[in-house]
Amino acid sequence: MIDLRSDTVTKPTPEMRQAAFDAVVGDDVYQEDPTIIELEELSAQKLGKEAAMFVPSGTQGNQIAVLTHCQPGQEIILEADSHIFKYEGASISALAGVQPRTIYGKNGAMNPGEVQAAVRGDDIHLPETGLICLENTHNRAGGAVVSLDNMRTIFEMAQQQNIPVHLDGARMFNAAVATGIDVKEFAAYTETVQFCLSKGLGAPVGSIIAGSSAFIKKARKWRKRLGGGLRQAGIIAAPGLVALRTMVDRLAEDHENAQLLADGLKEVSGLTIENNVDTNIVLVNTEDAGLRAEQFLEMLKESGILAVPFGPNTVRFVTHFDVSKEEIRSVIDRIGALVGANR
Repeated sequence: MIDLRSDTVTKPTPEMRQAAFDAVVGDDVYQEDPTIIELEELSAQKLGKEAAMFVPSGTQGNQIAVLTHCQPGQEIILEADSHIFKYEGASISALAGVQPRTIYGKNGAMNPGEVQAAVRGDDIHLPETGLICLENTHNRAGGAVVSLDNMRTIFEMAQQQNIPVHLDGARMFNAAVATGIDVKEFAAYTETVQFCLSKGLGAPVGSIIAGSSAFIKKARKWRKRLGGGLRQAGIIAAPGLVALRTMVDRLAEDHENAQLLADGLKEVSGLTIENNVDTNIVLVNTEDAGLRAEQFLEMLKESGILAVPFGPNTVRFVTHFDVSKEEIRSVIDRIGALVGANR
């Protein structure tokens, strides 16, 4: 089975498994786990932030950011297809007591003028704007890279309004590798940033949230409240260290494989590639083949390929460390035969 559902399905490398086995550990709730401390310090250094904190998941990292930045009754501005809005169980409302104000972006990027217009004025009837959230790369936009210029313009506007900016950078290292821009530059136009160790970087679990030392101190209490305080967590942090040190540059291979997949599938009659393939995600429309997404996925599964639905006629494929170039070529051949037989 060739699994292209997500880059979250990657298995830890032998080096990661050995690092977990050999990890020096302590109690991280007391901030005494040497491996966690090393991972947090390395992450902060890479992002150009004062401090960082390990969290079990990207969703928890994003929610901790909202909880720490905002007060109940405030509003946050975010893109209408963002992960925080669509895929985190309405946590911003259920936990932080804030309401979303969504803006439809283009390829995941919000128009800075529309963001400015969405900031609430000083009116007793209106919620205060407590936070602006960005996402880079943007999942629903097909792994699109949001430009540094777009981030900078929104950040500078937010600074003038004293509104913090948080980046859901689950796949921000993909953005950095795809553009050749240091990840520090993307992080520079945010107060806080979250990135995942467990997606394209291949670690088995965990994410990082980074920001100022004062912010991370407050965030630690929210992590504790959410049940994210872990004890001998170095065992799961050690693979994250391996991921940061050895798995970033190789993301370029995933991007090449995604482009190879897109180029191959666009030659299959009835299939259309919906996105510009910036990184490791390919969105395929099946409408002209007379197939709904669920039908197509069943056909794929029977042929030994896994993907996920992304709309009534859209299927998402994600390339990653555990899928080789040869397997991508095999996927193209199998899909070509499947769609041809169906027509």
